[in-house]
Amino acid sequence: MVNMEKGASPEKRVSAKTFALSCGILASMTSIVLGYDIGVVSGATLFIKEDLKLSDTQIEIVSGVLNLYALIGSFAAGRISDIIGRRFTIVIAAATFIAGAILMGLATNFAFLMVGRFVAGIGVGFAMMIAPVYTTEVAPAAYRGFLSSFPEVFINIGILLGYVSNFFLAKLRLNLGWRLMLGMGAFPAVLLGIGVLFMPESPRWLVLQGRIKDARNVLDRTSETKEESEQRLADIKKAAGIPESCKDDKVDVPNKNHGKGVWKELFINPSPPVRRIFWTSLAIHFLQQASGIDSVVLYSPRIFEKAGIHDKNASLGATMAVGFVKTVFILVATFFLDKFGRRPLLLTSTGGMIISLLGLGVGLTVIDKHPDATIHWAVGLCVSAVLFYVAFFSIGQGPITWVYTSEIFPIRLRAQGVSIGVALNRTMSGIIGMTFISLYKAITIAGSFFLYMSLGIVAWIFFFVCLPETRGKSLEEIGMLFGLSPEERREVELPPESNGRGQASSSR
Repeated sequence: MVNMEKGASPEKRVSAKTFALSCGILASMTSIVLGYDIGVVSGATLFIKEDLKLSDTQIEIVSGVLNLYALIGSFAAGRISDIIGRRFTIVIAAATFIAGAILMGLATNFAFLMVGRFVAGIGVGFAMMIAPVYTTEVAPAAYRGFLSSFPEVFINIGILLGYVSNFFLAKLRLNLGWRLMLGMGAFPAVLLGIGVLFMPESPRWLVLQGRIKDARNVLDRTSETKEESEQRLADIKKAAGIPESCKDDKVDVPNKNHGKGVWKELFINPSPPVRRIFWTSLAIHFLQQASGIDSVVLYSPRIFEKAGIHDKNASLGATMAVGFVKTVFILVATFFLDKFGRRPLLLTSTGGMIISLLGLGVGLTVIDKHPDATIHWAVGLCVSAVLFYVAFFSIGQGPITWVYTSEIFPIRLRAQGVSIGVALNRTMSGIIGMTFISLYKAITIAGSFFLYMSLGIVAWIFFFVCLPETRGKSLEEIGMLFGLSPEERREVELPPESNGRGQASSSR
């Protein structure tokens, strides 16, 4: 972990941490749009189904298809952020989601609604890729876990806001309430579009463009001492193939990194360490969603109905409690990521989720076997299990998936590597969201959660065996945990055309 030099004044330490915190908050606000959509759709579909006369299959599509549409945004964002920068990619994310939210709010039929979901989904894909990348690249190692968990914090805040919107707008007339629920998602995106005006560009992206002076200015503002800033800059320059002796404020980096050659290095001819990093990232994203979190979040009202809570207001109230618990515990997790590390929290989180899914499956099995009776202890067990499940998810799997995968990729592969992980995450989320009703009709709702529990066991074993601890490591050191030697790391970090030359030419 980065030690705070004794020479740093308390005012400088507070100023640096405050600035880095502000950058993390603003970037992570992009994630609130996904959270709001997840939360609001869970309740809005109750009214959309009645107003637009949709079938259960169409409701599954409405609930989950946005995540598949997000694939387009996620894949595009990786390359675009390498070309135009992380900051302006955030602007694209906000603007696209605003347009999608407005279209959804104006929808008059299923096809129109799907157009809005398509546009909003592209915006979500951009947001989910760029938030963790930007925050990780701005944050110092000492509190990178704290700041990099912010995207998940804002997802949870968005979910809670969506649930609250459901609860209060449900009292409006049928054809107005759900439109306002969906359309109000534009407001946080508008605030983000304004906030981005005050954000600096990622120092790592600036270095890769040869803009050393601009990168140094950002690092000075986010580091607690001048020595820490210079060390961070030296690490980034080394990773970019710029000699440390080069002090020019404007450097001509051979083949400035616009993401060229990355796909080949990830898919076609990766080195063993890069292959391990890549597949580790994919596995974490896959297992996060395979544990069923989106089934619980998207279909909480249905789960509570199956558990015996048939009053719509009571069901939405219980669902709002889910959002509250999820948000509280993600806030708790942010303070422990850099204190206890990634592995302990991830293993504790996954273990708690497994036990919670077992309890939920048992409770639903008992209720299903006694359809004509109200078994209060089983109802209580189901509600408690859902609350414990989202709490355990929030302290580990939720934030650490994004923190860990954005940490482990070498700088030149990071944007597009993370975008592929996000794409898989959204694919799994879309599949689960679009199949949950069909799944529980086929194997019972209790059987669905037993299935998720078994996948949770697989996840715990994988995390225990395969994931090294990254707490306190610089981004340039983490590659060594996956077997990258300094020479191999240099080859990965350098653009293909500069490999073997070992230096960048200065531009006067």
